Amino acid sequence: MAKTMIEKIIEAHCKRSVKPGDVVDMGIDVRLARDFGGANVVKNLESNNLELDDPERTFFTFDCNPTGSDQKYAANQQFCRTFARRQNIRIYDIDKGIGTHLAIDEGLVAPGETIVSTDSHANIMGAIGTFGQGMGDIDIAHAFAFGRVWFRTPPTIKIILNGKPGENATAKDITLAILKKFGAGGLLGYTGELFGTIVDSLSLDSRITISSMATEIAGIILFIPPNEEIIGYCEKAVGKNISGVYPDPDAEYVKVVEVDIDGLKPLISQPGHPDDVVSVEEVKETKIDSCFIGSCTNGRFEDMEATARILKGRKVAPGVVLKIVPSTYRVWKHCLDKGLIKIFVEAGALVGNPGCAGCAAGQIGQNGPGEVTVSTGNRNFPGKQGQGDVYLASPDTVAASAIAGVITSSDKIPSEPVTFKVVPVAERREEKLFKKGKGKKPVEVEGRAWVITMDNIDTDMIYHNRYLSITDIKQMEQYTFDNLKGYEEFAKKAKPGDIVVTGKNFGCGSSRQQAVDCFRSLGISSIIAESFGSIYERNAINSAMPIMIAENLLSKVKDGDIIRINFQTGEIKNITSNESLKAQPFSNVQMDIYQRGSLLKKEI
Repeated sequence: MAKTMIEKIIEAHCKRSVKPGDVVDMGIDVRLARDFGGANVVKNLESNNLELDDPERTFFTFDCNPTGSDQKYAANQQFCRTFARRQNIRIYDIDKGIGTHLAIDEGLVAPGETIVSTDSHANIMGAIGTFGQGMGDIDIAHAFAFGRVWFRTPPTIKIILNGKPGENATAKDITLAILKKFGAGGLLGYTGELFGTIVDSLSLDSRITISSMATEIAGIILFIPPNEEIIGYCEKAVGKNISGVYPDPDAEYVKVVEVDIDGLKPLISQPGHPDDVVSVEEVKETKIDSCFIGSCTNGRFEDMEATARILKGRKVAPGVVLKIVPSTYRVWKHCLDKGLIKIFVEAGALVGNPGCAGCAAGQIGQNGPGEVTVSTGNRNFPGKQGQGDVYLASPDTVAASAIAGVITSSDKIPSEPVTFKVVPVAERREEKLFKKGKGKKPVEVEGRAWVITMDNIDTDMIYHNRYLSITDIKQMEQYTFDNLKGYEEFAKKAKPGDIVVTGKNFGCGSSRQQAVDCFRSLGISSIIAESFGSIYERNAINSAMPIMIAENLLSKVKDGDIIRINFQTGEIKNITSNESLKAQPFSNVQMDIYQRGSLLKKEI
């Protein structure tokens, strides 16, 4: 039977034939934990008396806060260092850069292999034909201990790029075109495979940009079949011959989606939603305060070259802050050797040490209330890169805008920068602490419904990244929905036993376990949604947080209704309206984990 890339890779790592929907026990070649998730991974291992499966395949990468500027991050990093010394685990410490990029450049993983990380953009590995997956702390602890994780084989969508982009369009613009076509949840539960006349000519750096944003369309991963150049790069990094994995010519896809990029012009995502994509022309001359170039999406050397080409001989507009952060030390050093850093500094930019930068609230790149930023990051959810508004664009557009003082494309930089008046910054809201009670986890629960009629509620809205250094679950409850407009006081008003009812793609975005644990901390008895973000679904199941999927849910339940749920049968009874509906009952895997209390618990 003809196979897709994901099916071939999974079959090779579980030693059996698979088809979409099959749940398998999949071997993991490489296991990574970052600085914010690493401490929880270690705590999960130690609290469950688990040993490492293979220290040589296990790594820590400190990329979220390379400066250790936050005391809690610094404490977590040192906690992981101490564990790593005892276990003889290699650490790519704060001087090395983004872990997923290191995995490629340092040859930790090869095409056709598997890798998991606490980074939700581990699917960046699709750029080299490797299966990468972002997972939560429990999953990664399990991979550390057993070298395997359970996984549901996803169906695959074939994506075809038609045409040739315009002269000023870049890989980021192609990525935004794909994002606009699919929307925030368009690849939810699916793997993508990318084809088209332009695809084979894409460089590694361009492939990384495109694959890195599969998460923003809710995809499992977006594979770009490797060409000879990619195979050669990986062979040099790994130090061995590589054949790669490719789809069969007659592989079965659930559907084929064509994306027209012929004559494509520079694109930009408007604040709040990565998929709210328009042409740069539509928002030109929007006054900006700051710019950021970096992240796992656009921190490669080609991105730095493009930036230097535009900045050379020019100055950043008065009052505008430009922050540049290369993805890895190798990229940073190459920039230094080639004179790029000199160009950046002379233009008036701040250059940071390698890492995730503002994307992970770690080092530089965050903005303040009222601040307007143009960024090369992958997400612009409210609060993700700070308290201001964030537009997403290519390095070319960001660099050009930094010079202009307003949003513009690289071919339309004005002769004189646009200046602006300083706008007072609003005070930050003072956080409040609330109390909770403990909820139980029976097979059947009954409680008051909190109906949130929204789709694509991301993890930053559920549990903001400024609290990611918190590892004590008892402290998490107070921040639940802290960043979701209209629900800022949810933690104060929610009661143990309440049930959250919401729309599609709930929990999209980051791999953070805290976005699940905050509900557990509050005593929320269940979350029912029309669909969940892929990583979020795993995190909830693995931590025994009861979640269920039900279609047309929001038409059957109103805010404040009392509902009864049976996890085993999937029956939902609206006690208030005397109506019934059906949800997907727990799978055997979910019920087993739920009854044990965690994926990592050995016994019920």
